[in-house]
Amino acid sequence: MNKTLAPLALAAAFPWLPAAVLAQQHPTADDTPERIKSLGVVTVTGGQPTSLPTRIPTTIEGITGEEIGTRINATDSEDALKYFPSLLVRKRYIGDYNHAILSTRASGTGNSARSAVYADGILLSNYLGNGIANGTNFAPRWGLVTPEEIERVDVMYGPFSAAYPGNSAGAVVDYVTRMPSQLEAHVATGFQSQPNSLYATHRTFDSWQGSASLGSRSGDWSWWIDVSRGESESQPLTFTTATVASGTPGNAGTPVTGFVPGLNTTNTPWYILGTGTQYHTLQDHAKLKLAYDFTPTVTASYTLGYWQNTSEGRPATFLANASGQPVYSGLVNILGRSYNLAPTAFPLTNDDQTQWMHGLSVKSHTGDEWDWEIAASVFDYGKDRQRAPTVAPPLAYVGGAGTLQDQGGGDTGWNTLAAKGTWRPQGIGGAHILDFGIERDAYKLGILKDNVLGSWLDGPPTTLVSGVGGDSRTLAGWVQDSWAFAPRWKTVLGLRIEDWHADNGFSANAASRLAYPSRSETDASPKAALAYQWAADTVLKASMGRAVRYPTVGELYGATSGGALSFINNPNLKPEKSWTEELSAEKDLGNALARATLFHEITNDALFSQVVPGSNPAVSTVQNIRQVRTTGLELAYSGQDVLVRGLEMGASVTYANSKTAENPAFPASVGKWQPRVPRWRSTVFGTYKPDARWSYTAAVRYSGTQFSTLDNSDVNGFAYFGSSRYLTLDLRVRWRIDRQWSMAFGIDNANNQQYWNFHPYPQRTWSAELRWDL
Repeated sequence: MNKTLAPLALAAAFPWLPAAVLAQQHPTADDTPERIKSLGVVTVTGGQPTSLPTRIPTTIEGITGEEIGTRINATDSEDALKYFPSLLVRKRYIGDYNHAILSTRASGTGNSARSAVYADGILLSNYLGNGIANGTNFAPRWGLVTPEEIERVDVMYGPFSAAYPGNSAGAVVDYVTRMPSQLEAHVATGFQSQPNSLYATHRTFDSWQGSASLGSRSGDWSWWIDVSRGESESQPLTFTTATVASGTPGNAGTPVTGFVPGLNTTNTPWYILGTGTQYHTLQDHAKLKLAYDFTPTVTASYTLGYWQNTSEGRPATFLANASGQPVYSGLVNILGRSYNLAPTAFPLTNDDQTQWMHGLSVKSHTGDEWDWEIAASVFDYGKDRQRAPTVAPPLAYVGGAGTLQDQGGGDTGWNTLAAKGTWRPQGIGGAHILDFGIERDAYKLGILKDNVLGSWLDGPPTTLVSGVGGDSRTLAGWVQDSWAFAPRWKTVLGLRIEDWHADNGFSANAASRLAYPSRSETDASPKAALAYQWAADTVLKASMGRAVRYPTVGELYGATSGGALSFINNPNLKPEKSWTEELSAEKDLGNALARATLFHEITNDALFSQVVPGSNPAVSTVQNIRQVRTTGLELAYSGQDVLVRGLEMGASVTYANSKTAENPAFPASVGKWQPRVPRWRSTVFGTYKPDARWSYTAAVRYSGTQFSTLDNSDVNGFAYFGSSRYLTLDLRVRWRIDRQWSMAFGIDNANNQQYWNFHPYPQRTWSAELRWDL
């Protein structure tokens, strides 16, 4: 993505030079952290907390905070990944807190547990579950990082480092946020507007954000405070539908108008009766970071993060009776067929969430023979409540019976503890560098759903509707040796041992309680990478690694019901086990870097959650797929001063042949494409800087044909529940007014492509930003 990944051209081009020469090029322990590439292996230096190991043996791409501000209309931290090769975050609207799932080369947007997201070494990925279930969501906690505080983002592709769990099968995303060395202050505000037209909805949905940050360093102390608030309105995201054939012929029911005819994902005629969810969201974020240097080479860091969200999901019926009054429920008649609309056909929800994040690390960064780090983190669901009515609108708008789903109060969250070491027996330029560590991760899920007394809007809980919960924990040890065994050769060999346990699982309702037996398993995951300096400007590299992705607590125990989507758990799920290989060639073109990567993955017992065909309301269940195979090619290019001075360009294209190879439980899926993994995807962007004050960016993103179901029966991707191809154009202009003030104007999806990934994506969105920096 950018040349800052390899700032030491000398080491990259001539890695066989004496260590004394290369040492002159290495940053000191006090310098800003760098990612130094030599012989295809990236070395990470610096004292700031990070999840990255000292040596990274796999494909890595990166972007700096300055580059984000220049080229991306970024309103949320996940926007930093928008133009990375082979990546997509299913962000449906600004502030999307429950469905913004990352997809990678061989993993779709339903598999949140197949990637790992960290910020300053703290886990943001939510491994309490995988994907989306009713009233629960397992997208990464993107809201704990704001775009303004990002120093840089690095993405590692594939499970080739022993330092990460099997969830890294897709990719590892590592955010590093700012920690100033002198007084800094920043204030930013932004506004976005999306005119939207879909079915019978014709409205404009607006959003705004404001943020402020302040930090400095004094002696051995450094500190950083960042606060932000955002308010957003989404476009309608869900829809109330009925297939034409599901109606009963006859004259029964209230005749209605306003319905919109269409075709569902299987090209079956249906009626769109109205919208089910349109969010109004208010979010607050606060971050405190402290660092203290015990010595020039030993630093302690503490991070406190706070995130609060209140959100109202509201429906809108398209139906009207003969007198023009809206119709939400009951028996209705459409063109001589009757349909019975349940009281919850047009659902309402009120979400109220407060979540806390703590991270503490003590780290040495001598760059000498020994370095070490001890790190711990806690993520706590302090409050997580969703209220929903069981009565129909219009009564539901003001009250009536309902339910309260609660997964906060200390019953849900996760914690991590890790100790790491680095041994350089011959010093920083020696032939061997050994990384090793031990880790413990623990997850706890508890969800109670109760009927409420009085109004669903504020009534206290009474009788139990359902309850689910359970725990899991993993103890892991790993070792990884980077060995320059010949002048132009380097290998990285690693092994990870994991011991997994799941217990205390249960599901309950008003009449009974079911306890599940404990589960445990121990697995070994070897890793290997080999790099060869074929020429002064060309590196060839081969990598392979095994990854074991254990079932999450939510998949094992977390059954939920009601609302727009219900979920059936499976306590007998097997771990997902993958072997991934890649071959890469990287060439330095002087002012540009080009890469070609051939990748292959075989996943046994792949974990998939699928909507049960014909279920209404929709019901999803998780299952093991015996084998999924993926083979693909990724090409990437980034350059400076391309054709003309001041023009930066980046481009990537990915082809993935990803299919179900074996699935006895669902033979119709064999030979079909893996859900939500497109065959082709591509990104091209260019930023032109005629001078130091102005920058102009245009970016095009393309994603080809894809499916949402295992049997690929959803042939119409341009419909609710479908996944469509798309081609979008983003534009951005940034103006540095003076040293302190800057403005930016942008358009996302400027060509107004109407496209889908289960839900509709945003249509053309205009944005404006104003920023002040001390």
